[in-house]
Amino acid sequence: MRQLIFQEYVTLDGFAADADGETPFFATVGEHDAEDLATFERIDTMLLGAATYEIFVAFWPTEAAAAEPITPLLNGLRKVVVSTTLAEAPWGTHEPATVVRDVEAVRALKAEDGKDIILWGSISLFHSLLAAGLVDEIQLRVCPVLLGAGRPVFSDQQVALELIEARPWGGNGVLMRYRPAS
Repeated sequence: MRQLIFQEYVTLDGFAADADGETPFFATVGEHDAEDLATFERIDTMLLGAATYEIFVAFWPTEAAAAEPITPLLNGLRKVVVSTTLAEAPWGTHEPATVVRDVEAVRALKAEDGKDIILWGSISLFHSLLAAGLVDEIQLRVCPVLLGAGRPVFSDQQVALELIEARPWGGNGVLMRYRPAS
């Protein structure tokens, strides 16, 4: 079965965005293009919630993203958006994303043949998928910043995690990989 990997940039105090929903702390990590490119060897599908889809589609399939090394790889992924409000999810001149309505559609997606599935951002969707037992790996790319307030990565659910890996990442950050404990 395919693995569902949640990957998120997070501050040292556990926030995925500041109080305004912005993520200026991403730049504090340093160079990590090689790590990003290696991720694409493992995945063939990108899963997004509706709000993160709106952010991503405004940047990745545009001319502005052309200088980013991962742009052709990201645009070439199969994209799936979990949303009860979107009827369609175009992706510029690339293949549009498929819109699914619920967690059960994600369960079916995991059962298909293929490489792993990556979930970027989409914190509310992450909480739902974690509660449903569908998240196989949590990758936190920890940035050396303390915000004090903002959008937390984790909700009030209690989930025991097992450490897979912890190591320096991107010059100033730390990569932490966990799997939900059995």
